[in-house]
Amino acid sequence: MKKLLLIPLLMMSLNAMAQNVMTPELLWKLGRVTPLGLSNDGKNIVYNVTYPSVAENKSETKSYIISINGGNATEVKDTKSLLKGKNISPDGKYIVYNEEVKIDKVHGKDFYPDLEKSNVQIYDALDYRHWDTWNEGTFNHVFFKENKDGAIGIDLLKGENFNSPQKPFGGDEDYIWSPDSKNILYVSKKKAGTKYATSTNTDIYQYNLETGKTTNRTEGNLGYDMSPQFSPKGNLTWLQMKRDGYEADKNDLIVSLKGMNMNLTANWDGTVDSFMWSKDESKIYFVAPIDGTKQLFEVNFPGISKIAVTVRQITNGDFDVNSIVAISGDNAILTRTDMNHASEIFSYNLKKKSWKQLSNVNTKTYASLALSKIERRYVTTTDGKKMLVWVVLPPNFDASKKYPTLLYCQGGPQSPLTQSYSFRWNFQLMAANGYVVVAPNRRGMQGHGVEWNEQISKDWGGQVMDDYLSAIDDVAKEKYVDSDRLGCVGASYGGYSAFYLAGIHNNRFKTFIAHDGVFNTQSMFGTTEEVFFNNWDFGGAYWEKDNAIAQKTYTTFNPITHVDKWNTPILIIQGGKDFRVSEGQSQEAFQAAQLRGIKSRFLYFPEENHWVLKPQNAQVWQKEFYKWLNETL
Repeated sequence: MKKLLLIPLLMMSLNAMAQNVMTPELLWKLGRVTPLGLSNDGKNIVYNVTYPSVAENKSETKSYIISINGGNATEVKDTKSLLKGKNISPDGKYIVYNEEVKIDKVHGKDFYPDLEKSNVQIYDALDYRHWDTWNEGTFNHVFFKENKDGAIGIDLLKGENFNSPQKPFGGDEDYIWSPDSKNILYVSKKKAGTKYATSTNTDIYQYNLETGKTTNRTEGNLGYDMSPQFSPKGNLTWLQMKRDGYEADKNDLIVSLKGMNMNLTANWDGTVDSFMWSKDESKIYFVAPIDGTKQLFEVNFPGISKIAVTVRQITNGDFDVNSIVAISGDNAILTRTDMNHASEIFSYNLKKKSWKQLSNVNTKTYASLALSKIERRYVTTTDGKKMLVWVVLPPNFDASKKYPTLLYCQGGPQSPLTQSYSFRWNFQLMAANGYVVVAPNRRGMQGHGVEWNEQISKDWGGQVMDDYLSAIDDVAKEKYVDSDRLGCVGASYGGYSAFYLAGIHNNRFKTFIAHDGVFNTQSMFGTTEEVFFNNWDFGGAYWEKDNAIAQKTYTTFNPITHVDKWNTPILIIQGGKDFRVSEGQSQEAFQAAQLRGIKSRFLYFPEENHWVLKPQNAQVWQKEFYKWLNETL
């Protein structure tokens, strides 16, 4: 009798657990998985997990191994012996590494040694600051030395005021050994000052250890050349964008074979994220956005034969394949996310087309939660196109109820809105707080063809704004949407979108939230650090009076032009170390809202950049986000 009684009690307990929903506190307890690679014996995957601590306002990283066949993970203290060191030359004689080197004079004491207590920085050109860091005259340089204690390093860029790895995000993936150990290849944009700030022309350079001579392997290409790898047979392979100044250009897969550069994805209407060769060199696997997701693809490598090059999508589903960790036999080891789950490591059988989850860092947590329901919706735009709109419904959704609804505006502006998992703009958390989320794949989204992606450049306030309104108007027809309680939120270009829509929305929305958004396109052009971006997307400079495209950006498409029609509460968020969209943008917007008598709040993070990275700041961000929505929606 007692045993029978335990069954319903257990079911009730599990049922209660399943009614929990995501919270800001729980979101920042989740482990964040970073794969390191396949172990030397080929039997295990090595990976890191970062655990944030809100109480200590920092994060701790632990390392693990798990069999490629699955099972329990084992914590390890040192991963160096488990992984093949990519920075050690194939013959084992040398090691390549990078260090920061002081090259240029910047500080007052650099120019005037007797005034060492002066606090001044002197610049003669742009690139005086980048992302969230001021240029203090130091540059990343690649070195190599003998692989033994006490060896002295040789600087491959000695005396040059250029960076490799690239700032701000480049790492040791920016340099590799040639298979014969005779050359080091590295990525660098060999431009300085104003030329650096106005160009995307990185190249792949080859340094010969015997001669000390450096050769530019991609000199003929004017855009980005990145991610160098060698094929199993020693053919240099990399990702390439053609046009200088266009950071969101089509990313193609290039192979150098017998002095000829082969573009394997030239005739494919998409853009490549990352890639890995098959061991037999018959194909290359790569990750790319497609129809609101990121999937695994392959392209065959014909060599010098006349066999046609064909791109084929391998995986399919409402999830993101984020990276390729390894190819092991018939299995691809991948990382995967969706809007309800943070990244984990999976094995995908290429023949059986079946998935197996390997890591389970957050599986137990998600098993205790009621999850959001994610729906695909296709909306007809004002110019007759079919646009994918992700609709995220609250846990335990009841179609007979009415829910407040948020239009989410993606940043970028050219970035895919896929099944990713953010630790700030988290759709699962928004839905758990009782909001329906409408996330349109508007113009400028990768994964819907090159033309769709490019249509946002020089048209920031044009068709894309119609796309936003088409999406929210279509979903608002549903009975479960409370059309009197619509909000609009976004960051970066999404913040621009919120500022712009606030002046043209015709009373659709009851509240706006804009984080690090462009408010004044003219002052944005004058303060942003990567000038190439504004040159391309704005169509030119504000002083080019005869440039009709640029002038439209600085007038009609400038949010300040429409502030006289602002009449809706707005929360404005800004990072003090955001040099991409500097703090003046949000200050201007907050001042305008306040002087117009509009309910507004300014949330300022002096030590954060374009993102919010510190755990306690992130918690304040979440609390203020939902506090504002509770007050105004």
